[in-house]
Amino acid sequence: MPFRDRDEAARRLVERLAAYKGKNPLVLAIPRGAVPMGRIVADALGGELDVVLVRKLRAPFSPEFAVGSVDEGGWTYVADYAAQSGANSEYLETEKRAQMATMRSRRAQYTPIRPPIDPAGRIVIVLDDGLATGATMISALHSLRAKNPQKLICAVPVSPPDTLEKIRQYADEVVCLETPEWFQAVGQFYMDFPQVEDEEVISILRRDAA
Repeated sequence: MPFRDRDEAARRLVERLAAYKGKNPLVLAIPRGAVPMGRIVADALGGELDVVLVRKLRAPFSPEFAVGSVDEGGWTYVADYAAQSGANSEYLETEKRAQMATMRSRRAQYTPIRPPIDPAGRIVIVLDDGLATGATMISALHSLRAKNPQKLICAVPVSPPDTLEKIRQYADEVVCLETPEWFQAVGQFYMDFPQVEDEEVISILRRDAA
């Protein structure tokens, strides 16, 4: 701690996920930050890479803070503290519509010539570069559970302990490298944490499709 960059974090996760090497796992990265990590993990384990699209529902006066999340199908997770942040039902519905529009746009960009890879019957590893509130991971795991994977695994480099406990009920296995008690943001645990742009995501997914 901290991680040098996302690549190092991904390589360390590979060590913890070694039991799935050669079993053709489906690695589903949450865009955008986890997609370069997903490429490393999928290559190392001999699996396939795709994205799982979920979006956080932003707090009214603090857009970096998640008060919930929504998946591509419209299922919504609302955190128990959402109302305290000023996110009433009308606000949440408006925010949900905005985030679903963003997901439709990203799906058209990221996988324009094929549908998402079917997770049914697969070992599925859902990857993010870290958890804060865990909201987007909850939506990702919930949406994938409905598609009948053989096994559903959450894999992240870092998470607060209480967030990790919330996640466990949604996954068959949780792999997390670090669980610091003092936690402000995922980026504080990386020495190099650049923003990943859509162009990089598209390039990685095109390479995998090829």
